[in-house]
Amino acid sequence: MHFDAIIVGSGAGGSAAAYYLVQSGRRVLLLERGPELPRDGSTLDVEQVFARHAFVETERWVDARGRAIVPEERSNLGGKTRWYGAALLRFSREEFQGDPDRQFLPWPIAADELTPFYEAAEQLLGVRTFPIEPDLARIAAHLAGPWRGWDVRPLPLGLSAGILDHPEEAKHFDGFASPRGLKADGQSAFLERVRNHPNLVIATGRTVTDLLAWDADPQRVIGVVCDDGTVHRAQHVLLAGGALHSPRLLQSYFERTGLARTLPSACVVGRHYKSHVLTAVLALSPRRKTDSLRKTALFLHDDFPHSSVQPLGWFDGEFFSAIAPSWLPKPLARLAGPRLYGFFLQTEDGSHRDNRILAHAHGIGRPKLDYDLARIPQARDEHRRLVARFKRDLLAAGLMPLSQPIPVTGTAHACGTLVAGNDPAVSVVGADGRVHGMDNLYVVDGSVLPRSSRVNPALTIYAWSLRVASGLAQRIEQERTRNEQPPARAGHPVWA
Repeated sequence: MHFDAIIVGSGAGGSAAAYYLVQSGRRVLLLERGPELPRDGSTLDVEQVFARHAFVETERWVDARGRAIVPEERSNLGGKTRWYGAALLRFSREEFQGDPDRQFLPWPIAADELTPFYEAAEQLLGVRTFPIEPDLARIAAHLAGPWRGWDVRPLPLGLSAGILDHPEEAKHFDGFASPRGLKADGQSAFLERVRNHPNLVIATGRTVTDLLAWDADPQRVIGVVCDDGTVHRAQHVLLAGGALHSPRLLQSYFERTGLARTLPSACVVGRHYKSHVLTAVLALSPRRKTDSLRKTALFLHDDFPHSSVQPLGWFDGEFFSAIAPSWLPKPLARLAGPRLYGFFLQTEDGSHRDNRILAHAHGIGRPKLDYDLARIPQARDEHRRLVARFKRDLLAAGLMPLSQPIPVTGTAHACGTLVAGNDPAVSVVGADGRVHGMDNLYVVDGSVLPRSSRVNPALTIYAWSLRVASGLAQRIEQERTRNEQPPARAGHPVWA
């Protein structure tokens, strides 16, 4: 089959782009380096998922100091969306604007330009809110009380309305993958809708190792090369491997073709890595907690304008004993687990050029994740105050708080590294999603995000990808008209 587009990666951006292009009648090859996840229940098993890390990548990297690390990346159909907590929130209008004092880069588009694609993504993902359960309601009442000032809002979630009818899934959606499809992710919400279309080919277990250049001009990519030596060609290529992997592929291509010395944007590739400043807080109560979903509310505070707090999913003795520090005896962890309520605190980090991804560290064959909070002191300081304030307010509510910063290996919210912008000297991708200086190479994953907002980035990645795919579908149609090629099938995307 002749392909109009090859998509490298099947996470939020890759799955959404594949859906739109296929629905538009374009011929698409989707390449995913990981397998499709099993549906035997193992992705809900605490021992498999959290104790053995059975579904986490094992690739070794180095950090800013050259120490060996293993980022918590996932390779499977649907990418990290299969494992995310399904919190799906829009960025605010202000979060599309730059702020040099906070090291925030501006978006190349206004918030309104993403609105119809936010709406489409929310419809496809079935975004809804759930009632706040009794245990969390009591905590929220304390936090929203006088002198504390927390604003408690319903948390939009991509969960089936009937998930509470399946207690095992209701208690294991945050950090787990749903075998029944009760969590809206890239696979269930997008790929399954078009999987049987004749103009879509999905190939798993295919790691793309290089981009294939047109002999006459390396600024035009005509395909990709996989680790098994196979070559796939298409009119357009879309990178959707994520903020840690897409820049490595582009860095290697630019170096090999000499474009690293001629394209202004080449020196920005891999830079401006962001992943939120994150802390997990566990609140220990004298009473057992019985809420199932738990992750149903968002907590905001005027004193921390670039931060948010949301609950973590289910805790019990089995789960806490699997993730507890080694110094804590297992019997004690099993006793404490049912009395714990977890919270996830996040602060938008600034975009510093030296926080970056390198395909290969100097003198070492491993990739490098160079990220230092000292480079973004405003975000670091706000987050420290956020954690201190939240712990104090939990203590006042009769809960004993324990906090654990998320290390650099926690890459759930990784973004930046191929930031979008209008100036090729300080950005990699333009407003249309195309790499500056490249004729037909696009990026649809979280690496394009100039800002990560104070909330989870997934919904914005879905929306960005749908917008880019919309523009690309029109371009492909124009190319077909010029070449008098018949379409694969007539039609336009539908949002249902």
